[in-house]
Amino acid sequence: MRISGAALLSVCLLLHNGGGDSFASSFSTVSATSFRSNRNVVTAASTFVRGGGSVNISPSTSLSTASSSVETDISANVSEANLALLSERGRETLLKLMEYDCEDGAQRHVYADWPEVGTDDEGKKKLAEQLADLDASYPGGLVAYLSKAKKLLKESAEGTNPFSDFEASVPKGESLAFDSPPHFSHQGMTFSEAEQAGLTGIADVAFVLVAGGLGERLGYSGIKLSLETNLCTKRCYLDVYAKYIQAMQRMASLKTGRKDIKIPLIIMTSGDTDPLTRKLLADNNNFGFEEGQVEIVCQDKVPALKDSSAGLSLGSSRWEIDTKPHGHGDVHHLLFREGHVDKWVKEGRKHVIFLQDTNALVINSVLPTLGVSIAKNFHMNSICIPRLAGEAAGAIARLEHKTDPEKSLVINVEYNQLDPLLKTQGDCLGDVSDPDTGFSPFPGNANNLVIDIGAYAKTLQGEDQGVVVEFVNPKYKDSTRTEFKKPTRLECMMQDLPKLFQKEMGSDANIGFTMFDRWFTFSPAKNSLEAGIDAVEGGNNAPGTMSSAESDKYIQNQRKLKFAGMNVPVSEEKDLVKVGGIPVTPGPRIILSPSFAITQQELMDKIEGGRITQRSALVLDGESLKVKNLQLDGALVIKTGHDCIVEVDGLVVENEGFKLKEIPEGADVPETVSIRGYTMDQNEVLEIVITEPGTYKIGPDGVVNKVA
Repeated sequence: MRISGAALLSVCLLLHNGGGDSFASSFSTVSATSFRSNRNVVTAASTFVRGGGSVNISPSTSLSTASSSVETDISANVSEANLALLSERGRETLLKLMEYDCEDGAQRHVYADWPEVGTDDEGKKKLAEQLADLDASYPGGLVAYLSKAKKLLKESAEGTNPFSDFEASVPKGESLAFDSPPHFSHQGMTFSEAEQAGLTGIADVAFVLVAGGLGERLGYSGIKLSLETNLCTKRCYLDVYAKYIQAMQRMASLKTGRKDIKIPLIIMTSGDTDPLTRKLLADNNNFGFEEGQVEIVCQDKVPALKDSSAGLSLGSSRWEIDTKPHGHGDVHHLLFREGHVDKWVKEGRKHVIFLQDTNALVINSVLPTLGVSIAKNFHMNSICIPRLAGEAAGAIARLEHKTDPEKSLVINVEYNQLDPLLKTQGDCLGDVSDPDTGFSPFPGNANNLVIDIGAYAKTLQGEDQGVVVEFVNPKYKDSTRTEFKKPTRLECMMQDLPKLFQKEMGSDANIGFTMFDRWFTFSPAKNSLEAGIDAVEGGNNAPGTMSSAESDKYIQNQRKLKFAGMNVPVSEEKDLVKVGGIPVTPGPRIILSPSFAITQQELMDKIEGGRITQRSALVLDGESLKVKNLQLDGALVIKTGHDCIVEVDGLVVENEGFKLKEIPEGADVPETVSIRGYTMDQNEVLEIVITEPGTYKIGPDGVVNKVA
């Protein structure tokens, strides 16, 4: 006899409720029923009956065909009349949940004690549809999610150490410095060599921007990609990333002679950020990208869990499941599911570059990191920074399995796991500094990745399909570790991809890192002004606010122009001044657009001599712009269009320039202003904009002369 999921559910419920004796004489064994919820496909295994014979019972068939006692039991949970209210997909998902729950009843608060038909019917339908959506969106379905959650919550409550079978060591990688000797001695590549190697691969890359979060932690209700990176140009983060990709694209065309090169950008959004991201693109004409060059994949949320039994947390009403973000690790499965990785393989692309949403400095590191990946054949290469011992930041480590070398891997280890692990090996000192450098020997993870597409595609085609290993991080009420302070959920991180590489490729997986000075590649905007002020008062010199991120961008460009030979004051930590409670550079405020230079060599070729005073502001934006012997004491903006060859020689600028202005306490200002703590008064500026193709010269007086 073959029965449906509904009838098998009744058996399960009856046995769970202690009513199985009368049924035992009819059924000798009940096999586990398996369900595959991807795309709502449901498959029930056979149930064997003593005496032979078979009958098919569909979910809509009366439950009385199985047993009158079963009918009574199912009615005690969800009546047939209530089930009949639901759509087929909603009914099937609810029945699967009830069947799965027959052992411990952790989900009874979801399906039990429904009122009779006529009361809250719309709520019942809404709940069933939400369950069906959650079931369809998670690989393996809702049952798979809850099964994983139970296992991980049990391990969490028991304090299981995930690294007990491993020993940590420093992995192989490169340490590159733009303008000074690297922190760690090595015999590897120079910055210039790595950048030049990267140029050989720029025509065959794709970019992925992870942007699933709102700016609430920053004190901003909109999407973080829309935030202005600086007040000199007011370009938002998405615009900066777009201009960098387009500059790389133009350089690739120059290097190859090909005019058809188009570098794709995939943006991962969430339900919170998707509409606003699409609107931001539409309102700004895709920031210069061609139609179809930017595509969006949207991640789903996952159910929140209320206790250590993985009970589903209800939302604001009885008929709603509370949901939470799953984490940026979803990006790998989404790229696979939506066919982007297969498309890249067919197009002959070699590397994909993953960026975070609010770290504008990282674009400087893309080319040299790509170059290291090419030179060392890395399947995955993490952009890193020097890390202080004990710093609350993940570290890249090689984990050697104590008994099985095939299980060894290079991966990010969170700081709260690294120290306990290191205390179990070697000198047992834990996470301590290298006395020669003052930094931890383990590089700090900046969470931007360069991945080989061939190895990536092979790994994603494995049984996990890009679903990275998840974790759970509940906040317990007390030492019993059974109840939570607030609902938790399963989470995943994109930097945990090496676990899938190791599973699919074993010891052949080649994973490393490329490390840069923090000033060159890492200053994310992630904290509110208030949290930043608290951090500064606590001695933290990296508060992670919008104001510190803006200041660090100016300082980065100070250092780059000084390296190129210009006389520029460079702000050190002792030179910073507090504005709005956050230490920032007093100036000069310098923005070098990606169109001006994306390589060290370009910068050297386009800057010759000159001097800028501390109070000055400078914006250079143009692919064929060269600046010689500039004398700037004030504000200067130069923008040139495509096919505009412009040489500035000996230009002298003196004006009032730009000045920061603190916001008075209690002032009613927009969020975009309040998150910085200041505005910028652009009192006086010399702005030179050239859009007509041709060759131009600009002399000391600032007059633009077209010479060809």
